[in-house]
Amino acid sequence: MSNHLFDAIRQSIPAEEAVFIETGDGGKWTYGAMLQWSGRIAGAIDTLGIRPGDRVAVQVEKSPEALMLYLACIRCGAVYLPLNTAYTLAELDYFISDAEPRLVVVTPKAREGITTIASRYGALVETLDDKGGGSLLELAKEESPDFVDATRTGDDLAAILYTSGTTGRSKGAMLTHDNLLSNALTLRKQWEFTANDRLIHALPIFHTHGLFVATNVILTSGASMFLLPKFDPAEILSLMPRATTMMGVPTFYIRLAQNDGLTRDSVKGMRLFISGSAPLLADTHRTFQERTGHAILERYGMTETNMNTSNPYVGDRIAGTVGFPLPGITVRVTHPETGAILPSDETGMIEVKGPNVFKGYWRMPEKTRMEFREDGFFITGDLGKIDPRGYVHIVGRGKDLVISGGYNIYPKEVETEIDQLPGIVESAVIGVAHPDFGEGVTAIVVRQPGSDVSEQSIVDALQDRLARYKQPKKIIFVDDLPRNTMGKVQKNVLRERYGNLYASRASA
Repeated sequence: MSNHLFDAIRQSIPAEEAVFIETGDGGKWTYGAMLQWSGRIAGAIDTLGIRPGDRVAVQVEKSPEALMLYLACIRCGAVYLPLNTAYTLAELDYFISDAEPRLVVVTPKAREGITTIASRYGALVETLDDKGGGSLLELAKEESPDFVDATRTGDDLAAILYTSGTTGRSKGAMLTHDNLLSNALTLRKQWEFTANDRLIHALPIFHTHGLFVATNVILTSGASMFLLPKFDPAEILSLMPRATTMMGVPTFYIRLAQNDGLTRDSVKGMRLFISGSAPLLADTHRTFQERTGHAILERYGMTETNMNTSNPYVGDRIAGTVGFPLPGITVRVTHPETGAILPSDETGMIEVKGPNVFKGYWRMPEKTRMEFREDGFFITGDLGKIDPRGYVHIVGRGKDLVISGGYNIYPKEVETEIDQLPGIVESAVIGVAHPDFGEGVTAIVVRQPGSDVSEQSIVDALQDRLARYKQPKKIIFVDDLPRNTMGKVQKNVLRERYGNLYASRASA
């Protein structure tokens, strides 16, 4: 089959004059323009000597042209490697040395610094800005729009996405054309996307959520999107009368719910709000539903697998759960140490298997072997359970498990109790080295403005809610929790920040 993923995209185009992208300033890209410009850029990449299987590393601002570059790589058989726009030169040195891309595309202002790094590894450097300029587009203007797509099969690599690297060096997850296509088609069907949909897209496009979930679902539906450079509540609300769907991280919905413009009337044309990339607080779910009449659909995925589960489009979307395994994907819960499959409602390690699961970690065969069971299940590193109705619950990362006095404590259980207390916005529970208990359960808490909640009042409230060994040894109040670009709380930052909290007890 020729160019597996792009074949499906091409077959889904409703008409070349149909709108694919509309920008915040009113600019429009039709599907015909997408075909032409992705073809021209693919031709430029090919002229530069990039061959199928070569990596193309990309660190550019969000723009329609950036999406054309992604599609161009898919078409010419290159392996697309998106990089977070916040990465420093020192961090980029690692990614370029590890992935050994043949081409690195950056913003014009970053060219000089990147060229120094890229030259050490034999990579070419071209530029792309968010205004339709840059050396790559200048090259593309000289190419024919009628690019003949490279031959690719479902098992060929389409992209490498590096994990966030909260423990040790980031790992490159190798994703195939089949991984991306199977997930896009499954989500299209599960969430009932059609060519009539218009998605509000305010997510970054260097991440699975904005690049593969949002973009590929729209492309394989022949739908359109409002492509926004960043999240702006006022702009989002102004677009809702013309939109039908939105994908976001929990922070989006928290901020929208704080805006007086969010009403049932303002969202009357919307059919679906989807949340992911970080846990959605049950309180946010309730507040949003009260304000709009819409229950946010929460789903669960990761860099290595795209999406694994989803709350139903038709049926109960239960706050605090991530729904059911998607069709064709199997999810099970196992004992973290023995690997034994656990019964319903018992917490353990989540493992998944399906056509969405990645091929392995780039140039890390040993690590890849360690993360897969002999029967092909991928060990996600996420702790969770499956309740009697079949809904999957995520309770945290395996590395976030707190072991205090020999007892296993799942942070989510403690956080849920604290978050329900009056005057609390949210909390993060971590384990900190403790001379008596090994790790001390420690709660980092954000209070509502003007709240007089104290450490003692929280301790008192938890007395009858949690077993004594689960109760925090210390509660620390902060203005906000550290988060990554996708809104995930960075517990590794908190563990480092408060790592010596109980040190004085050891010396006493």
